[in-house]
Amino acid sequence: MNPSVLQFSPGAFLAPAVDWLNTNLHPLFAAISYLVEAVLSAIETALLFVPPVALIAIVVVAAFLAVNVRAAILAGLCLGFCLIVGFWTASMQTVALVTVSVLISVLVAFPIGVLCSRYKTLEAIVRPVLDVMQTVPPWVYLIPAVMIFSLGRVPAIIATIVYGIPPMLRLTTLAFNQVPREFVELGSAIGAHPRSVLWKIEIPLAKQTLLVGLNQCILLSLAMVVLAGLVGAGGLGAEVTRGLTRMEMGLGLRAGLAIVAVALLLDRLSRGLLDRDSTPRAA
Repeated sequence: MNPSVLQFSPGAFLAPAVDWLNTNLHPLFAAISYLVEAVLSAIETALLFVPPVALIAIVVVAAFLAVNVRAAILAGLCLGFCLIVGFWTASMQTVALVTVSVLISVLVAFPIGVLCSRYKTLEAIVRPVLDVMQTVPPWVYLIPAVMIFSLGRVPAIIATIVYGIPPMLRLTTLAFNQVPREFVELGSAIGAHPRSVLWKIEIPLAKQTLLVGLNQCILLSLAMVVLAGLVGAGGLGAEVTRGLTRMEMGLGLRAGLAIVAVALLLDRLSRGLLDRDSTPRAA
């Protein structure tokens, strides 16, 4: 028996499917690319329009007013470090990429997670899909994204969204499954609308787990955006790639530390903003 008969090549099926999509749905993909690029360019332009020192001051003041003094100091240190090491523009590009990716990931994952907590059949169907999405190496998502959207920032964001959805979706489902049913039943018993039960009872009780899901989504999206530097997404990922290809340890180390600074900034600020109602402001 010929061993080649037993071999299975997913590419033999996926490549024609991608070709069909590019041929028949090109206007749709072009519209998606235009919309994503427009939103991303708007955020990036806004971040780079303000002088670095002024933007740092604005973020520090906003962090102090919205969270606390510690968050303000951390924000100043993180942004100041990105400026000092010479990666201000790349850092702002990375922040814009992560912001757009996380927003879209949350908009997709949150409603699906709520539905999965309501309907166990849907959860049983979605769970193996999430297992595959989280098991596949993250850079693999770049291949079909590049084949459909070509090189640039759009395939990077698409691949980042696919990589960022699973943790947010899983933890959203878990958060609502952990809400005590008696509170939900009490809200229904007093005649509250299901939407009011969701926003005024379930979401406040599930907030801590949702916060963990958001933090995971942010950090994983940041990691994916760095890998996306391989396909011309720009930002700090491009600097890491440049340091790797040139074997410049100093460049790679500076870019890596700048990524850590951006990760700390996004993680702590998001945690503080979402937890400010339950945590008293402290110096």
